[in-house]
Amino acid sequence: MRLDRRLANLGYGSRRDVTRMLRAGRVTRVDGTPFARDATDPGEGVLVDGEPLDPRTLTLVLHKPVDLTCSHRDPGATVYGLFPARYSSRRPTLSTVGRLDKATSGLLLLTDDGALLHRIASPGKSVEKSYIADLDRPLPADAAARLSRGDLVLRGESTPCRPARLETLDELCVRLVVTEGRYHLVRRLLAALGSHVTKLHRERIGALTLPAELEPGAWRTASAQEVQDAQQPAP
Repeated sequence: MRLDRRLANLGYGSRRDVTRMLRAGRVTRVDGTPFARDATDPGEGVLVDGEPLDPRTLTLVLHKPVDLTCSHRDPGATVYGLFPARYSSRRPTLSTVGRLDKATSGLLLLTDDGALLHRIASPGKSVEKSYIADLDRPLPADAAARLSRGDLVLRGESTPCRPARLETLDELCVRLVVTEGRYHLVRRLLAALGSHVTKLHRERIGALTLPAELEPGAWRTASAQEVQDAQQPAP
């Protein structure tokens, strides 16, 4: 593959934009030697404006704040606005691994690795997602037992939800662990038990917990261990 094609696929601009970058000497080797316009992709050791080239496969860990959506098509503010503009032009497209609704905060992964996305988000993989939910009223005493049976059918659906684990943290706060990703699942499960969710936060995916150093809106590239943890059962 030619280097200009790789740069375009990574979102650094159109082929014409990338050609201008090469002509201007902005794409160099580690020793500062600029690449020619028709250079073959060397794989490693490519700098753009003195910074290492973005990885071929990108996975991000984000502490999603409230008031942002996870859709590419939403006309309002989205999580994609938190990242460098070039990330939105990557091919394949950078996508969220599952979604958090606008009013939900917490751990969110984004990747352009389709196989990884499938391994984490596919219902058949049963990867756990753990949420902390604040409620407007206490749940009934048998709430945990009802969720664990796996026979609760949500309004408008015919297939029972998978078993879920409920832990009461205090009278109006619970931890709910689910293994599927139906639309607004946590809110709907708790509503079916008689409580309205007033605040919702995702703390964990698989064995990966939200990094403590990430404030709302902060993100970083996921490490290889974090990518692995997100596909594993919690310890």
